[in-house]
Amino acid sequence: MKIAVIGTGYVGLVTGTAFADSGNQVICVDNNPAKLEALRANKIPIYEPGLNILFDRSVREGRLHFTDNLEYAVDNSDIIFLCLPTPPGADGQADLSFVLNVATDIGKIIKSYKVLVNKSTVPVGTADKVRANVAAVTSMEFDVVSNPEFLREGAAVEDFVKPERVVIGSSSERATKLMEQLYEPFVRSGNPIIVMDERSSELTKYAANAFLATKISFMNEIANVCELVGANVDNVRRGIGTDTRIGKRFLFAGIGYGGSCFPKDVQALDYTSDEYGYNFSILKSVMEVNDRQKLSIVAKMDKHYGNDVKGKTFGIWGLAFKPETDDVREAPAIYIIKELLARGAKVKAYDPEAIDTFKLAIGESVASQVEFVTDSKSAIKGADALVICTEWNEFRRPDFEDIKSNLVSPIIFDGRNLFDLGRIKEAGITYYSVGRPNVN
Repeated sequence: MKIAVIGTGYVGLVTGTAFADSGNQVICVDNNPAKLEALRANKIPIYEPGLNILFDRSVREGRLHFTDNLEYAVDNSDIIFLCLPTPPGADGQADLSFVLNVATDIGKIIKSYKVLVNKSTVPVGTADKVRANVAAVTSMEFDVVSNPEFLREGAAVEDFVKPERVVIGSSSERATKLMEQLYEPFVRSGNPIIVMDERSSELTKYAANAFLATKISFMNEIANVCELVGANVDNVRRGIGTDTRIGKRFLFAGIGYGGSCFPKDVQALDYTSDEYGYNFSILKSVMEVNDRQKLSIVAKMDKHYGNDVKGKTFGIWGLAFKPETDDVREAPAIYIIKELLARGAKVKAYDPEAIDTFKLAIGESVASQVEFVTDSKSAIKGADALVICTEWNEFRRPDFEDIKSNLVSPIIFDGRNLFDLGRIKEAGITYYSVGRPNVN
């Protein structure tokens, strides 16, 4: 098939590359000259394991192309994916201006039947708005489809090529058949293509992410109770995770969720609920718990240092919101580092992939106050304590004697519960984690 992908951000680039790798002709459109230059030079602007293999093969075999010419892409495609930003406003409402403006531009261009696909995460009713914008400027036949993405950063390629399910929101039999044909190579193992109306499809994405965010915040609340009553959240997690009604995933306590999806989608669903006069009280609590949890590790530092961290140096391991990505959007490390700096502490920070994106996210004035280093040992050399914000695999099996010899005092504040309490005790390290007994 001939496909256009408008927007080469995280979702757009993975989507376009995966479709090209499955044999389709794909034209990716972006209005950022620097990004286009990099892509044409076979440089991928995001870190996503496995993406480079599909990308290089598709470019080499002439199936993946990049342009800033929207008209060219529309003329030479049958299905047009809108993979555009929908950033949240101050009130949590998703900004649809990018999606709707491009929809209007496409409407002015189309000369034959096209299927426009909302791949971006958008509020309920967006397909209707896109349809109205296009219809206002063209008499050509077209259809609008909702096809939400369910990609986990760090495993996006696997999620796309082997999806647990594909959701297609469509009221057009013609468009539905085209979408089913497009996705057929990815569901040969029997996983379902679920067809529904557009509004249900749009809400499905928000419901999925909101539910997972709720599981995370619930376990963080349980972790806080564990600390008060002397229980161990790891044991509680194992105890409830084996219940098939609950499941094992998204039950790990920590310093809150971040990233491009959960914070934005929970806010947007809450906004939509308010817009329709419904108080989604659970979601409001989820957001409140998550905001508080991001700084819970700082509260432990306050307790240890008597509310005085001024002049202390903290080595930070991990800046990305999760491992296997360079995405730092809403990462707990941002909030922790800013809070430490505001209190007069010094920070040395290391992340395997996210240093550059972190600098951009926090701004030059804040970044200039942080010492960024190129390896984990440099981050802790001469520091008063180690703070773990991201659970990268390389942090899971450290040499504890090496940590002790590099730190001024053997103290770890672990926001991701990486280490076994018994090993930490044997190593003689003072250790604060989440929802587990402290080791002193």
